[in-house]
Amino acid sequence: MAPVNRVFAAQLVGLPVFGPDGESIGKVRDLVTGLRLDQQPPRVLGLVVELATRRRVFVPMLRVTSIEPNAVTLATGSVNMRQFHQRPNEVLVLGQLTDAHASLRETGVRVTVVDAAMEPTRTRDWVLARLAVRERSGRLGIGKRRSSLQVLPWSDVSGLGLTDLTGQPQGAGQLLMLFDTMRAVDVAATVRDLPTKRKLEVADSMDDERLADVLEELPEDDQKELLAHLAEERAADILEAMNPDDAADLLAELAPAEQNRLLDLMEPEESEPVRRLLAYSSDTAGGLMTPEPVVLTPDATIAEALAHIRNADLPAALATMVFVCRPPTATPTGRYVGCAHFQRLLREPPAELIATAVDTDLPALRPGAPLAEVTRYFAAYNLACGPVVDEQDHLLGAVTVDDVLDHLLPEGWRETGLHDVTNNQEVERA
Repeated sequence: MAPVNRVFAAQLVGLPVFGPDGESIGKVRDLVTGLRLDQQPPRVLGLVVELATRRRVFVPMLRVTSIEPNAVTLATGSVNMRQFHQRPNEVLVLGQLTDAHASLRETGVRVTVVDAAMEPTRTRDWVLARLAVRERSGRLGIGKRRSSLQVLPWSDVSGLGLTDLTGQPQGAGQLLMLFDTMRAVDVAATVRDLPTKRKLEVADSMDDERLADVLEELPEDDQKELLAHLAEERAADILEAMNPDDAADLLAELAPAEQNRLLDLMEPEESEPVRRLLAYSSDTAGGLMTPEPVVLTPDATIAEALAHIRNADLPAALATMVFVCRPPTATPTGRYVGCAHFQRLLREPPAELIATAVDTDLPALRPGAPLAEVTRYFAAYNLACGPVVDEQDHLLGAVTVDDVLDHLLPEGWRETGLHDVTNNQEVERA
């Protein structure tokens, strides 16, 4: 097979990375380059690779033996397995260079960088030899077309120095297009690694629903940073789009005055369940629960229950159980009758009433139950989801196993990944 002589950065995103023996390492998330002071193409220092544990590590280009359309292969040798941290003189090609504003050297025409292509040199280095750019213009009017894409040598484009990229405002259109194919947790990992300026630009460009999904996957410090950057009206909209339990967790980290201000800006029907959650300690069943589980009345059919848990927007853990209550079905509900496990629903005739499949023997959690008790409860009954019921037999919400794990894992696990591998030889970025 002929060697690859040009690879566009956008084509690398998401490619699987394999070791020399074919073992799966992770996926490519970005390229790291060191910009130069002259007009020569900058050298590509390495890849940002996301491991299966969500940790992102730096892999030097010298460790890359082949780049194919469907995979990247590494050579033998030790690689630094510590969490990737960008250095002051480094630039993330997709995270920072994409969407940057620049100019053509000869004509001064303003352009936007859409992509960058790296090419190998005789010394086995890779350089960002070419840029895919599109001419910048005002808003497109009726009948006007977008300017055509040009692929130009790096030296033909100016305005891409380190100070330019860290000082000038830039859009995020191309980066958001890449995010479209990624899960929220993967987008959050990418956003977390961006410099603050770029992180805020991405947040400004995301729609509310997508930003809410990404915020739920970010560490608390990043959540607070982004929320503080947004105008209060938009911050309230984002909180409304988040799951109530995640919104409550975030608001609990804010000063009381700011917390109340944002709650007052939210729609009453959206803020009311969040206020109820804030009344409980975060390490209790009440603080862990979501107030929006699947709740049906006893006269609902099995078919109705299955239709509810098939909802693609319903988290997987919540889809494992349907709660049966007397009206009203909004939490806090009428009298709690019991729960129906989804495996049981699959075995019953669709026309049967859900009341025939209700498990009335499973104990319910009380809202004040501490985390240790909640953990034992999930382990004892092998559950992914469990009911939280008050002393008057009203269903208040449901705790899911992912929320329990989130509180059991060490603080900061989102930043460091699940395993802290420190016994590997570190390969410095030259």
